[in-house]
Amino acid sequence: MVIREGLRPGGRSARVQESVHNAVKSLLAEMSREDITVAMIAARAEVTPSTIYRRWGDLPTLLADVAVERFYPDSMPADTGSLKSDLEAWAQSYQEEMTSSPGRAMIRDVLAAMESDGSGPACQCADIVRAQVQLIFGRAQSRGEAVPAMHEVLDTVIAPVMYRMLFDNQPLDPAFTRKRVAVLLDAFQPVGNPRKTRPKAA
Repeated sequence: MVIREGLRPGGRSARVQESVHNAVKSLLAEMSREDITVAMIAARAEVTPSTIYRRWGDLPTLLADVAVERFYPDSMPADTGSLKSDLEAWAQSYQEEMTSSPGRAMIRDVLAAMESDGSGPACQCADIVRAQVQLIFGRAQSRGEAVPAMHEVLDTVIAPVMYRMLFDNQPLDPAFTRKRVAVLLDAFQPVGNPRKTRPKAA
């Protein structure tokens, strides 16, 4: 999943967002995020600090907004000819992106702006993932392939990546998501196609 720089349409509002987002990204390239202030961003973007506070509320929310914009993929998931290989290719790319240093930094920014009820930018990131998986599902169904439930992909493939990244300092096996896709599809039982069982030994 290649991360792109994205903009929302909308005249002056979009121009302000572009300027502020670019200011944040240029400052992040120059210094630690802990040293960045709203005043610095406003000066770099040539807007007033009140403009930033009025639109984003606070610095963590602005950083999270920049991170979410960069989560949007630059291209559609690869069409490799089958559900299994499509999921493998996409999940592998997702793992590589999220466990990279920029990916980890984006996750930290998104989580820092999470509301106490769990809402906020993190939910937008989940929606982006769902949209990518749904594209893969749509292609598979057009080929006549059955697909598992969306939550099964999130629970079996994506959630373990995020857990390992956030709570485990051990390096992740490069083939981790491919193995998780295998677990997902091995457990998947399409309706009308009951799993065959081996006969019991005499």
